[in-house]
Amino acid sequence: MNLPTVKQLRYFVALETYGHFGRAAEACFVSQSAFSTAIRELESTLEVQLVDRTNKNVTVTHIGKQLAIEARRCLRDIESLVELARSNQQPLTGELRIGVIPTIAPFLLPEILPKLRAEFPRLKLYLTEDITQRIYERLMDGELDLIILALPYALRNAEVQPLFRDRFYLACREDTQHLTPSYYEIEKLEPETVLLLEDGHCLRDHALSACHLQDIEKISRFAASSLLTLVQMLDADLGVSYLPEMVIGSPLLAGTAVKLWPITEDSYREVGLAWRRGSAREQEFLQLGEAIRTAKIKAVVPENT
Repeated sequence: MNLPTVKQLRYFVALETYGHFGRAAEACFVSQSAFSTAIRELESTLEVQLVDRTNKNVTVTHIGKQLAIEARRCLRDIESLVELARSNQQPLTGELRIGVIPTIAPFLLPEILPKLRAEFPRLKLYLTEDITQRIYERLMDGELDLIILALPYALRNAEVQPLFRDRFYLACREDTQHLTPSYYEIEKLEPETVLLLEDGHCLRDHALSACHLQDIEKISRFAASSLLTLVQMLDADLGVSYLPEMVIGSPLLAGTAVKLWPITEDSYREVGLAWRRGSAREQEFLQLGEAIRTAKIKAVVPENT
């Protein structure tokens, strides 16, 4: 009996995910011609049509969608097999694929990566930066081994190791027209004063919750697509916002008049590590989490930094 290869299954899962041969091939780091050939070979092996092809669109057939679900399960089982084999080797060696959200990656990674490389020289880290929902989906699909994210976040079938708290600060120009930063009172904010990231970024929800902002009228209708855009809006004094402690000392605020002011002690998000429940490498991941916690340099925040 001819069986599909792992490569063919990965390619087909990518095609079902992206719905486009070019984008799926790019995600798999292979040429489109080689990718298309692998899909045709998979259809030949399974003796079934997986996709309907037209000049502009790719539509996964009904049986193709069912097989994509099973292909993901097969890939997860294969990942578990590899993890079990690795668990008998020296811990934290070989490849490790980690997803990190954009509001953590540029601030945490420069602090911890040099120390992790020194402590685990045989560990090869492959990093992916994306919003929480997408790295979580890739974790569940077996494309990632671990994710670093901000908590709380609903994670089904995953184990979570909290690492450290990341406090929120009031962020605005020192000469802002919207409030007096040193005497900040949330109740006195004018309508549409608070600038946030757009939907899809968990930092938006965490800021709203941690900073106890319940009056939706105070939130601006204009949302930023990235932290860089948000800081530029603050620098133009279009409003005020809440930024996490880890941005302090980073290049994000360099060249701007944006400063940070501490608010309540209970205004924070928690940074954590997550992996698939039942992973044979759980003890390794716990060890890595402790190493990250140790490597994390806690910024000393002077007054009105």
